[in-house]
Amino acid sequence: MNKTSVTDKVKIAQRVADELQDGDVVNLGVGIPTLIPDYLGDKSLFLQSENGLLGIGPTPPDDQVDMDLISASKKPITMSPGASLFSSSNSFAMIRGGHVDVAILGALQVDETGEIANWAVPGKDILGVGGAMDLVAGAKKIILSMTHQSKDKKPKIIKKLTFPRSGVRKADMVVTEQAVFKFENETMILTEIAEDFSIDQLKESTEANFVVSPELKTDY
Repeated sequence: MNKTSVTDKVKIAQRVADELQDGDVVNLGVGIPTLIPDYLGDKSLFLQSENGLLGIGPTPPDDQVDMDLISASKKPITMSPGASLFSSSNSFAMIRGGHVDVAILGALQVDETGEIANWAVPGKDILGVGGAMDLVAGAKKIILSMTHQSKDKKPKIIKKLTFPRSGVRKADMVVTEQAVFKFENETMILTEIAEDFSIDQLKESTEANFVVSPELKTDY
């Protein structure tokens, strides 16, 4: 798994989709999270985008794309029955008011206690903070959906953040193409590992320390 493929990203999106429960209000962040609407099956959720939509549906066919309807990643989406459109200020009031059950975010880094960095790379231009800090503070649960390593093959799951952190709140769960980790009492626990992938291989691509769950699943 030296190169993250579209299939890897779909795998991550499918695993996160499995984690969601009927009735959840779920914010979908930029990147891999916006793939999730296509893998929910018959689950009944309320998918929210910070640009002002509650009720995101699956990706439209090419001949039905309306670029006035886009995700946080500026990709075309549909609206599910009963969906609502509203201003960005109302969207952030929803987030800041604690009305989002789950925030699914991408990340540049996450440390072994669950601390998140997902908005700035030191030395590079900063386009804006976006909604990351509000979501980290306001959502009831935080799931990170991210590639295990950066494009230059550096670990993204590390001992201590080197990028600016996104807030005081920490992640509850991390899903990558290689593994699934959960955080309990600031300890990172390996709960699932990719099929045909060893713990030794995982340690090579993961700088952070982690413990292995006694109920580790090996068919992820």
